[in-house]
Amino acid sequence: MKCTGKIRTGIVALAALSLLAAGCGKKTYELDRPYDVYGTRIHYQAPEDPAAETSQNTERQLSFFAGDLCVAEDVATGKATERTSKAEAAGVFHLEDQTVTYARNMYKKLYPASTTKILTAYIALKYGNLSDVVTISPQAADQLIDSSVCDVAAGDKITLENLLYGLMLKSGNDAADAIAEHISGDEQKFVELMNQEAEALGATRSNFVNPHGLQDENHYTCVYDLYLIFRAALQYEEFEEIIRTKEYNVTYKDANDLTVTQVWPTSNLFLTGEFAQPKKVTVIGGKTGTTNDAGYCLVLYSRHKKNGPVISIVLKAEDRDSLYESMSDLVKM
Repeated sequence: MKCTGKIRTGIVALAALSLLAAGCGKKTYELDRPYDVYGTRIHYQAPEDPAAETSQNTERQLSFFAGDLCVAEDVATGKATERTSKAEAAGVFHLEDQTVTYARNMYKKLYPASTTKILTAYIALKYGNLSDVVTISPQAADQLIDSSVCDVAAGDKITLENLLYGLMLKSGNDAADAIAEHISGDEQKFVELMNQEAEALGATRSNFVNPHGLQDENHYTCVYDLYLIFRAALQYEEFEEIIRTKEYNVTYKDANDLTVTQVWPTSNLFLTGEFAQPKKVTVIGGKTGTTNDAGYCLVLYSRHKKNGPVISIVLKAEDRDSLYESMSDLVKM
């Protein structure tokens, strides 16, 4: 299915949000009404963007919101294989011609696990300075046992750039919390910003309650929203540079001003070579995510020899092998 300035369907499976109060002091975003693809960008402003009033930016603001996006209805698309059918949801988005060549439960609400960190990275790149030095707080350093971490400690002083490598390669929950505190002052304010930014991108089937993706029933997204978020992150060259990195050597200072060195390998097994890259496809990078409730998840950016750049997404695969097997079949579509 293809998205152009003239969309044959009047509605896509995007929805406006109404902000409702939830229990325990949390805020949750619920679907309200469908999004008209003939709506314009002025209806989906990022939090700091002013309304378009001047003649020189009116055309930019009034362009169709979905004019340069891949858009598809909530129907199965493409030929499923035995391996792709093992995942709960999946999608393949070709960026050059704006087509969706595969879709399975693309708008189904699911848990994102650490693919959440794509949005955290996007916000950090948008609002932060890579050279900023972040002091790790006790709260950021204090993660759950068996939680995915970068092993930074309270008082460590590390640049935002380094934290982004730890966030996306090592999938550090401590890095996610440290980034949230640095950008917004505290985690709750950052979560509010996450939901505002997601809405501004059109990711209206999502709700985020933390910057890392640890399980919470009120923390969810869908394949299509992850496509929108990942696509937005790719506008930053630094994001692509980070996700294509196989291993990152980091040096920083601890609370006593002593030098600490670590090596953070990527969690992407296509890049490590543990799983072979599909023929005629070059895997650039992406983000993994795994919890008991989310299953095995992967958002991948690759380049097909004939079809150009592709974003492909698998959510809730049964296990690690089926995740990469499903993705191998998808990226060739």
